Amino acid sequence: MDGAGRLTRSLRSLGPQADLRAAAIGAAVLLREYVGAHLARRRRRPAKRPQVIIDREPPNRYILMVERYLPRRIGLVATLAILFGSLGLGIVKGGHVEEFTTALSDARNALANTAGFRITTVGINGRKQLSQDEVLAIGGVNGRSSLLFLDADTVRAKLKANPWIADATILKLYPGRLQIDIVERTAFALWQQNGRLSVIASDGAVLEPYVSRRFLNLPLVVGKGADVRAHDFLALLDRYPQVRSVTKAAIFVGERRWNLRLKDGLDVRLPENDVGNALAALSRLDKDEKLFSRDIVAVDMRLPDRLIVQLSEDAGKARDELFKDKKSKKKAGDSA
Repeated sequence: MDGAGRLTRSLRSLGPQADLRAAAIGAAVLLREYVGAHLARRRRRPAKRPQVIIDREPPNRYILMVERYLPRRIGLVATLAILFGSLGLGIVKGGHVEEFTTALSDARNALANTAGFRITTVGINGRKQLSQDEVLAIGGVNGRSSLLFLDADTVRAKLKANPWIADATILKLYPGRLQIDIVERTAFALWQQNGRLSVIASDGAVLEPYVSRRFLNLPLVVGKGADVRAHDFLALLDRYPQVRSVTKAAIFVGERRWNLRLKDGLDVRLPENDVGNALAALSRLDKDEKLFSRDIVAVDMRLPDRLIVQLSEDAGKARDELFKDKKSKKKAGDSA
């Protein structure tokens, strides 16, 4: 109790100055605690987030799916596709496809030739009617072609498309040799239709228009369908050389039967069937009766049981006068 009384007395004895000092110390402590707590809260506070403006209408879910699943740089790819598409459309619309393709091919071949794949040697076997330059031109091989990018199948197809070439073989021998072996068709006959004269092969393929006199000695066939039927008929005619030697042209009539036009203008009308026997009979008549040397213009063999001979106009008049003379002499004898 004494100690407590002494403490009370000591505090009271300080007076008003001691109260002010104590209040100031308390205020300082409170301020320090407030500032420390405020600083601690600032350290714990997260960084300020950027302001986000939310549109009232949510984005379309399909747009979100496209943005999520489309690969990166799709915009660049689409732009390039549009540009190349426009370029291709312009080339097609302007009719420059062939020129563009040729330019690309020439550029590619130039690179290959620079790399050592230039065609330096060309060997061609089997040609008779066509020259070497013609064979190369038909196959599409020129001075810009490279062996590396030469398509053997394409060259072969181009060669076989020519009527003179029945077959072809292409060999690429690297680095610079090209070997071409061809099988040519043989000129078999001249075929005339609608006033046009063409050189044909034995299978009827038209080889070229008739412009060269080197084909002058070929047999002549005339008429629609004569081109594909000529081989069999001329083979049959060859069995009778006496008839074949004097034949100028074989004429296919109505796509059914043949007529012969002889060199002296005589027409021989053959039957539709049994042509071999008719040709044999015709050969015997000339051998025995000199039929082809007589003054006649036509021999009709279409009927199986008879032969009809048409005389020339002069021979007909001479025959009529001969009959008149015979009749007049007969009448004179009867009157005597």
